Amino acid sequence: MVIGIDVGISTTKIVGLKDGKVISPMRIRATDPVTSLYGAFGKYLYDNKIELSDVKKVMLTGAGSAYVKEPIYGLPTEKVDEFLSNGLGARYETGLQEMIVVSMGTGTSYVKCQGDDIRNICGLAMGGGTLQGLSRMMLKTSDIKYVAQLAEKGNESNVNLLIGDITQMPLPGLPPSATASLLGKAQSNTAPEDMALGIIFMVLQTIGSSAIFASIGTGIKDIVFIGNLTLLPQCRKILMPFEELYGVRITIPECAEFCTAIGAALCHKP
Repeated sequence: MVIGIDVGISTTKIVGLKDGKVISPMRIRATDPVTSLYGAFGKYLYDNKIELSDVKKVMLTGAGSAYVKEPIYGLPTEKVDEFLSNGLGARYETGLQEMIVVSMGTGTSYVKCQGDDIRNICGLAMGGGTLQGLSRMMLKTSDIKYVAQLAEKGNESNVNLLIGDITQMPLPGLPPSATASLLGKAQSNTAPEDMALGIIFMVLQTIGSSAIFASIGTGIKDIVFIGNLTLLPQCRKILMPFEELYGVRITIPECAEFCTAIGAALCHKP
């Protein structure tokens, strides 16, 4: 078995790859990346009854992997490019050969995949870190699960300015429900539920719009979203309308959260 580990600053994702199949993806949170990594690895082995001798190699990626200086538990260990891992993992999960891969973590990266040509094309300083920061300032919490639950009770039209709010004349290609201005209706007394939804809309719509910009001139119509923010219950509702608006195909893989770890394992060359 080859183990792929995506080491974030506070969250680590780990998968096993055996005979081309992904085994038991797992996610662990910790206060620092090294604790997170070793905790995830130990728990993964224990829960799946895997011996160290069963592991051929450990493939590390992600920003937190820079903190790892030694082989993991004495096993052969290799660090691999995160952007390549994003592309390989997304390709494994979707079967697509051409796509823009949008990895939504603390920030967001955009990777262009055309066959084996996988390269980072741009990045955006907006993602889960932005969502947490705004939630701390505006909702006095950094619990994103709570923010998402709060947002489920929110009403977008109470916080975002929509096309239908500013004109009664139809605009080519823009339905009245399209967003004209994110948080354009926000007030000092906006309900917490509406503000929570407004924050999530702002982060995801900005990431989605940037994906459209990144695809311009490439001829690529498939956009694949991966990373932790795909776990938000609002994710599909906010991103899927981009298909009709811009004539693209949006995919959120079943194991979107683990794509980078899967891709890291796939970087292993037998």
